Amino acid sequence: MTTAPQTNPVERILMGPGPSTVPHRILRALSAPTLGHLDPQYLEIMDETCAMLRQVFRTQNPLTFPVSGTGMAGMECVATNLLEPGDEAIVCINGVFGTRMKDVMERCGATVHAIEAAWGDTFTHEQLAAALDAHPRAKLLGIVHAETSTGALQPLEGLSALCREKGALLVVDAVTSLGGHELRVDDWGIDAIYSGTQKCLSCPPGLAPVSFGERALAAMDARKTKPQSWYLDVSMLRKYYTGGSGGGGRVYHHTAPINMTYALREALAIVLEEGLEARIERHRQMHLRLRAGLESLGLAYIPKHSLHPLNCIHAPAGKDEAALRKSLLTDYGIEIGGGLGPMAGKALRIGLMGHTATTRNVDLLLAALRSLLA
Repeated sequence: MTTAPQTNPVERILMGPGPSTVPHRILRALSAPTLGHLDPQYLEIMDETCAMLRQVFRTQNPLTFPVSGTGMAGMECVATNLLEPGDEAIVCINGVFGTRMKDVMERCGATVHAIEAAWGDTFTHEQLAAALDAHPRAKLLGIVHAETSTGALQPLEGLSALCREKGALLVVDAVTSLGGHELRVDDWGIDAIYSGTQKCLSCPPGLAPVSFGERALAAMDARKTKPQSWYLDVSMLRKYYTGGSGGGGRVYHHTAPINMTYALREALAIVLEEGLEARIERHRQMHLRLRAGLESLGLAYIPKHSLHPLNCIHAPAGKDEAALRKSLLTDYGIEIGGGLGPMAGKALRIGLMGHTATTRNVDLLLAALRSLLA
């Protein structure tokens, strides 16, 4: 009999665009006994997880739950349930994930009108109002709150009023902002939103928290066709996630990722124990500390409005950025990311997400960069 080799990955300090470092407390939660997806114990844990997600999203939306899959599954879930063939949508593109949103929505059979800004820039209310005026049949406007590919933070306050005036839904990508940046679903009038577990929540990749408001639910109820995805069909998923406590009224859809739900519940508990406001402020302080150190080394930020959890800077002049990242990984055990698309080879992306956003990690990275750039 052949003995399989053991899996013993080297531990890294994850300071790239994701995943972030996962606390041992969450890893231990993953190892708890697996239950059935309709076991009353599991349903109680799942309900607690959804309730905590509502707190972190800052919403009262009953339909707030973790989609089985990573952040892109959240994007597909929102798109496939809100759009059907013949619909029109507006998508804001200023990086990789706006581009992906357009692609996903086109695959739903929608006509997608793209408005574009330079990578690293954000959109103004005037640009968005003009797009809504130009496309009055648009069912929704999709926008990325935290563009991971460029480190740009898109202001969202006031966008809902623009959308509602034109009868459009506001759809937001918050994969890199949930739990690390100011985000208020109800106060900002966001109709549908999705995120991922592996960024500021410091949970392993594998779930995509989503939340749907009343206007989004009404749009789904008014569909003329079934969503193209059976697996992500919210008309069935909602019967499982909101069908009542203790198993009453629950309708089985697919086997939930039981142990990942344990991990997400533990991650959300850590967020709420720290306090959401305190956690957001910690990310801000670590961003400022990193920024001051990088700028003292002559490294400049690319976006005008920078995310706190994801810092995108110009690659050092005269240096091979890929070789620099390799040295950080092999010599210091620190992972950071490179640029994507037109920024490939020209940018470095440094994550300060969740458990990674600490003074120790910031200072270690700055010391390592100072040594490598000397």
